[in-house]
Amino acid sequence: MAEFSLPKNSKINKGTHYPLSQKGGDVSTFKVYRWSPDEGKNPRTDTYEVNLDNCGPMVLDALIKIKDEVDSTLTFRRSCREGICGSCAMNINGTNTLACTTSIKAIKGKEVSIYPLPHMEVVKDLVPDLSHFYAQYASIKPWLQTDSVPLPDKERLQSIEDREKLDGLYECILCACCTTSCPSYWWNGDRYLGPAVLLQSYRWLADSRDEHTGERLDDLEDPFKLYRCHTIMNCTSTCPKGLNPGKAIAEIKKMIAERHAL
Repeated sequence: MAEFSLPKNSKINKGTHYPLSQKGGDVSTFKVYRWSPDEGKNPRTDTYEVNLDNCGPMVLDALIKIKDEVDSTLTFRRSCREGICGSCAMNINGTNTLACTTSIKAIKGKEVSIYPLPHMEVVKDLVPDLSHFYAQYASIKPWLQTDSVPLPDKERLQSIEDREKLDGLYECILCACCTTSCPSYWWNGDRYLGPAVLLQSYRWLADSRDEHTGERLDDLEDPFKLYRCHTIMNCTSTCPKGLNPGKAIAEIKKMIAERHAL
């Protein structure tokens, strides 16, 4: 299982067990990480039994059921429930993924361990602090940058071939599953941009309509921002959208190398 950022001099204690009031049915046990800064206590794991016969099929459904019917203090993010917003990213049985697209029955065994995304400060329970992650995303200027003046009442057009170059890039939902699975980011997250932000950066480098390619590459040519990637490929293995951040990073390195070769 991946490592987690804990308050200093702390360990994860065994918390409360919440059994079902009525036995029977298809029961799974959910072991959930709990920590609140207001309590001033060590993190703990609470255990909840859930009857899957009257629960939705996804891990997020079980968490919502627990919050609604068992323990209203449980805190987690969720929004779309369709694998689009990335809000419910968490570590489920050792894998960073989306709770809303993870089927309970696809998990081996009857115990499901749920932790926040690893190596990020925890706001509360399953909610990581993504402030630094979003600040890094903003630093790459993730919008179309141009100097030329477009024709009046005309869009900036692309060929079909140029548009296809963005496939596998624009689908990123910034869930941070890949970034928080990357050991290089664990070690150098203060300066290394990480897989998600670098994939987003390549999305604009690959866009034929963007006219600031040189400035973008200049900004990325840094020993830490880009080159802390050691091609471990955890990012690609864990992406819930099936994208390949490792390949995008390699393409950025290739663009810089070709630029120097000219």
